[in-house]
Amino acid sequence: MNISIDNVLLIGSFLLLVSIIAGKTSYRFGVPTLVLFLGIGILAGTEGIGGIHFDNPEIARFIGVVSLCFILFSGGLDTHWPTIKPCFWPGFSLSTLGVLLTAISLGTFVWLVTDFSLYEGLLLGAIVSSTDAAAVFSILRSKNLALKSNLRSTLEFESGSNDPMAYVLTIAFLSLVLHPDMGLFSVAPLFLMQMAIGGIAGFLFGKLSKLMINRIRLDYEGLYPVLVIGLMYLTFSATNFIQGNGFLAVYICAVYLGNHDLIHKKTIMKVFDGLAWLFQIVLFVTLGLLVFPSQILPVVGIGMLISGFLIFIARPVSVLLSLAFFRMKLRNRLYISWVGLRGAVPIVFATYPLLAGIEKASMIFNIVFFVSVTSVIIQGTTLPVVAKWMHVALPGRVKRRVPSDLILSDRAKTSIAEVVIPADGYAADKKVVDLHFPSMAIIAMIKRGNQYITPSGSTRIEAGDKLIILSETREGLEEVYDCLKI
Repeated sequence: MNISIDNVLLIGSFLLLVSIIAGKTSYRFGVPTLVLFLGIGILAGTEGIGGIHFDNPEIARFIGVVSLCFILFSGGLDTHWPTIKPCFWPGFSLSTLGVLLTAISLGTFVWLVTDFSLYEGLLLGAIVSSTDAAAVFSILRSKNLALKSNLRSTLEFESGSNDPMAYVLTIAFLSLVLHPDMGLFSVAPLFLMQMAIGGIAGFLFGKLSKLMINRIRLDYEGLYPVLVIGLMYLTFSATNFIQGNGFLAVYICAVYLGNHDLIHKKTIMKVFDGLAWLFQIVLFVTLGLLVFPSQILPVVGIGMLISGFLIFIARPVSVLLSLAFFRMKLRNRLYISWVGLRGAVPIVFATYPLLAGIEKASMIFNIVFFVSVTSVIIQGTTLPVVAKWMHVALPGRVKRRVPSDLILSDRAKTSIAEVVIPADGYAADKKVVDLHFPSMAIIAMIKRGNQYITPSGSTRIEAGDKLIILSETREGLEEVYDCLKI
């Protein structure tokens, strides 16, 4: 069956519904959603029972880029800076030095045990050098498993921020495969430029996005998520246009926005959470459609060898070396090394050699697919067992409160206060979002004359307004008074 304009919605909606239903069962059996979504794509593909013919790496890469922007942006919005701050440098080391060491060690191993050239081996190593957060935490949630210390925050930060590094290395080593006379050190300027421009652009676009979201007065609340989507893709495309790393810029922009006050932030985060799941399903199923199982079978032997080296040697060594400068228990380091699941990102990056037309592109793609799936199956299904064996799991379910929990949950307030805004008060003629209220407190109602107003972030406070404020704690009210300067 060929995908056409007439049947794309029928096929797409059917695969989406099947994926959601199958994903629901994954929490019961502890199977990573990645495996199920990929499996559905394979079964629906050319050599599966669905017989859908799809063999277009260019479209797959486009879908991958569009989807990864949503996944990274949603992850950035949920990143709570006060929680990440204590483990920032270990996480940063893992997402940069750790990725580099993984790529080099695995690439060298591939060069030694196969007929790949050194640059081809390094390219394969770079493609599978980043980890997948979605696969990791879907398993942790399904087993009601919480981790001690800052392990979860470290893993979240690493998984959310290491894809840009892997992307830069993939592009750099692909350039060396295409132009072997360039030399290994000739790609260093490209690497430094991509990361520097990406980081700076992400921060600047974050500030610009916050300004636009809070200053543009839109008539409909539903338009604010649409505005953010436009700003997200502007960040990615503009950064790429000036030779920066668009994925890094998108993530940093989202982290900046997620840790600042925004108008209709609750709506924005809900929409992006749903869209991130949608595009994750679309991405995994698309990649599954692109795979031909008959081409995977010939690489099973070398794939098992490479996957075993990655899981048991390359990843642990890179983690131990990356964390050598920090104080951390050995069992925590070993558990971080085990949580090295490969996901959809390596498979997306594996389409770049296909489009470049290098000699071993097809073999690289099939090996990367096999390594990603085996990594998820072997490591993903054993995360709870290894956590308990290494004594890094907390007894019972302990859920960390993050900004999305505070914003999206219906919380019972325990303290209430009424504040009248004087004519010369600090809050007079200011928007609610500009008051920077603590997350534990809200303005439940504004009494203006004989009217009662339910405020939003864009509501402007006027002199004489009576604010009815609800807070979880008395300390929260004290912070509110500080924000209002009364």
